[in-house]
Amino acid sequence: MMMAAKLLNAKASYRIVYRMSHCVFMLRPDSIYNDSPAIQYQFPKQYLQRASGSVGDWIVYLEPKKLRETRGYFGIARVHKIIPDPMAPGMFYALIEPGSYLDFAEPVPFNDDSGPIERGLLNDEGRLSGRAQAAVRPISTADFMRIIENGLTDSAPLLPRLETDTTIPGLAEDQRPYEFETTRTRLQQLTNRMVRDRIFRRVVLRAYGERCAITGLKFINGGGRAEANAAHIRPVQYGGPDIVNNGIALSGTAHWMFDRGLISLSDDLDILISRQVNDPRSIERLIDGTSKAIMPLCAADRPHTSFLSWHRENCFKH
Repeated sequence: MMMAAKLLNAKASYRIVYRMSHCVFMLRPDSIYNDSPAIQYQFPKQYLQRASGSVGDWIVYLEPKKLRETRGYFGIARVHKIIPDPMAPGMFYALIEPGSYLDFAEPVPFNDDSGPIERGLLNDEGRLSGRAQAAVRPISTADFMRIIENGLTDSAPLLPRLETDTTIPGLAEDQRPYEFETTRTRLQQLTNRMVRDRIFRRVVLRAYGERCAITGLKFINGGGRAEANAAHIRPVQYGGPDIVNNGIALSGTAHWMFDRGLISLSDDLDILISRQVNDPRSIERLIDGTSKAIMPLCAADRPHTSFLSWHRENCFKH
């Protein structure tokens, strides 16, 4: 996080000489680069021209097809600016616009029934071209929209407890022609707080199997609605991104206590109870028997220590 702050204050940036365009940024979970999807993407100079075209526009993240259990296309973000890496000559950072990153409700496989979902990767003979290996590459609006239609539309949504319509406007399963107005409407929805909250909830609850990380309880009513909420560890209003590592599944009571700093988590997910709690035994009875928060189903989705640290320092009542 400190590194990101230094980068945002860097004076040097590059003048944009290419028309804004969507891009694919390839990101390996075991990357040697200093990447953080919601903050920055590091790349070598050979990709500078391509990446420069994405400034001010949306990009999509992709895990390489050759990885085992790859998620494929897994999230979107908007590029704020590009600067040289002050610590590594020949390297650059694409800085992500704060608050723009969003995990997909459902990761999108590299291929669909018709072949690569990026149709632009096919050559004149209908075969996959070498462009598929490029870590940074432009993508057509049609291909970009096809990916986000699949990524942001959930075929089996985790419905909220409220009796509300959970269909995301403009992101329904039936796809429309990629006309200018339709595309613009879709992109505007990527910043809509209600839309982002619904998608964030789906992503986080799925990560925890709809189970409260504090109590260990999983309540689903007769209509298939999960009782748990998706809590931001670092709230959006304080710069917290809509990324699964900044989220945790909590029941209503646990969510209330977490937001008010009556409970928090250590970096090792030990459950911390504030000394200001007037009835600590009642809270202890709510906590899962291990006194540790439940891990998400996939270790890569566990809360990031930077967000946990922020919550302890800014919310938790010591």
